[in-house]
Amino acid sequence: MGFGNLAKMAQQMQSDMARVEEELRALELEGTAGGGAVTAVVTGRQELVSVTIDPGVVDPDDVEMLQDLVTAAVNDGLRRARETAEGKMARVTGGLGCNGMG
Repeated sequence: MGFGNLAKMAQQMQSDMARVEEELRALELEGTAGGGAVTAVVTGRQELVSVTIDPGVVDPDDVEMLQDLVTAAVNDGLRRARETAEGKMARVTGGLGCNGMG
């Protein structure tokens, strides 16, 4: 494999990674907790967009439970975003361990 082919492949990979980064920026994923009582929406770039709370789970005497549900929903959304990003990047890099997310 010549240098020209290698450079062309690297340039294509860089272009594909930029495209995936843009897809991830636009992608929204939901994380839930408490059987859907709390929903967190995050982007594929692991940024929190919104949190929705079912009013039925709001108990002023148990704020800690609500905090735990919000934390769990956000973490679920972030996990989904991370897994999605890793999968998309692995397809571009062929599993080279380059994730371009740093």
